Amino acid sequence: MARNTYGVDEKLETPFSFEHLKRASVYIVKYKNKMLLALLISAIASATGLLAPLLTQTALDESIPNKDVRQLITLAIFLAGTYVISIILATVRSKIMTVVGQDIIYDIRKDLFAHLQKLPFQYYDDRPHGKILIRVVNYVNSVSNMLSGGIINIILEFLNMFFILIFMLMVDVGLTFVVLSGMIPFAIVIGIIKKRQRRAWQDQSNKSSNLNAYLQENIVGAKVTQIFVREEENATIFDGLAEKLRKAWMKAVNYNNLLGPSVDSIAIIVRGAIFAVGLLLLGPTAISVGTIVAMTSYAARFWQPIMNIANLFNDFINNIAYLERIFETLDEPVTIDDKEGAEDIGDIKGKVEFENVTFAYEKDKTVLENVSFTVNPGERIALVGPTGAGQSTIVSLISRFYNVNEGRILVDGKDISEVTLKSLRSQMGIMLQDSFIFSGTIADNIRYGKLDATQKEIEAAGRTVCADRFIRKTTDGYMTEVKERGALLSQGQKQLISFARTLLSDPRILILDEATSSIDVQTEKDLQEGLNELLKGRTSFIIAHRLSTIRNCDRIMYINNKGITECGSHDELMAKKGDYYHLYTAQMKEVS
Repeated sequence: MARNTYGVDEKLETPFSFEHLKRASVYIVKYKNKMLLALLISAIASATGLLAPLLTQTALDESIPNKDVRQLITLAIFLAGTYVISIILATVRSKIMTVVGQDIIYDIRKDLFAHLQKLPFQYYDDRPHGKILIRVVNYVNSVSNMLSGGIINIILEFLNMFFILIFMLMVDVGLTFVVLSGMIPFAIVIGIIKKRQRRAWQDQSNKSSNLNAYLQENIVGAKVTQIFVREEENATIFDGLAEKLRKAWMKAVNYNNLLGPSVDSIAIIVRGAIFAVGLLLLGPTAISVGTIVAMTSYAARFWQPIMNIANLFNDFINNIAYLERIFETLDEPVTIDDKEGAEDIGDIKGKVEFENVTFAYEKDKTVLENVSFTVNPGERIALVGPTGAGQSTIVSLISRFYNVNEGRILVDGKDISEVTLKSLRSQMGIMLQDSFIFSGTIADNIRYGKLDATQKEIEAAGRTVCADRFIRKTTDGYMTEVKERGALLSQGQKQLISFARTLLSDPRILILDEATSSIDVQTEKDLQEGLNELLKGRTSFIIAHRLSTIRNCDRIMYINNKGITECGSHDELMAKKGDYYHLYTAQMKEVS
């Protein structure tokens, strides 16, 4: 299964288009002044450096034949000066572009992260997290170089070509056309390689994404791998993905490597043609040695920017594929968002209504169909039933993590699709089955949903959920640093911290999705006392497969067959001897 999941390449999106660069210009225009300054400095440095062959020509044709030592020394000083000025200007330009490049990285990564924060659960359900991560980190780094230095360098290299062409025409018009004749075979080479090269780099990008996704999942799941002795199998899968990446990389690099030798070969032939035309066809008296030397020097320099443009074009080919992936992420629709004109829901009391709600995660796979019920403020509702029947779906819809397909959900009489997400979710406390712990202190994790909470409030929440006992035993108490995902904490301890985090936010609607599944029976009994006090006056939805924990709920809803098949108190449902009765009695037999 892992082979199929991580061996599937992402679709190669669109053909090479400057529209991608046009769209990316929003990240460039903010720094246009700095980039124009860098371009101006680079142009001055380039023009200054191009004086060297003219100075050499003057020395060979005038100073040396005339034995003019003073002129020769003056030319040497000027020549040294051009190199010094070029180095200084290049250093300044490099510093400017480094700052611009980092600013662009910051802007793109900030926009990507902000957009990822808004994307619905469905987006993360459908994609390996490693493939998302590589776009935010690797792809942004590569693209920033193209958007800053890459564009400047391409403009600069074209300016270099223009300056060199002017200087060549000043030296000899006929030999200039000899140099330009090499452009025809160069254009043919570019035309042949370009399309294949882009496809090769896109394929390499896919293979890198596949490998990164598999690697990220295996790092997170390292404990499970060792428990089930999957090391050899996983290594085989990794080797296969790494081998595909290696082959894709080598294929792409081979196309890159075709350009360099091609341009070098053309440049050598052109320089040979200069000697042939200058000395053999025009004759030794028709053209000076200084002219030949200057023209060969300019010809060598003329092909250098062409070579640089070819290399930059390679980078553009590579990075356009990355840019596509970045824009693909930014274009991912935010399906769960505030509607235009959405209002603040205000302080809620906690009445929840489902009106003929139908929902499916995937088309033609309905989870809930025409579900209707009303929960009054302060009621405790338990949701039970077979695994996958839709209990967690109901609480996810109340929190508007997904949009309903049909019907509507109301809180205090207001359609939740018509109010702002912030005003709704800020008054809901949601304790999920998977207790996620962030890097930082235990106190930081508890105050995650209420940043202005005082230390006394944090400790009070810890005592209420019975987390205070084990927290006090840690090295620094509430200031103890916990590692990523709470690696050194037990699952029960993570759930207790997550409980404290949820309760501290003081919600009007409380959702507990298997919240006590990893807590031992004794701790659960102690915790229940604190919860009973806390749940007073709050609407609560409790999902629990341990049915003994929900007997005191006001109502128990049995979810099955895409809807609510039974609803009532524990005693009422036991008396009916229906689905809930059979589930409860079967579980009690297992316990006894």
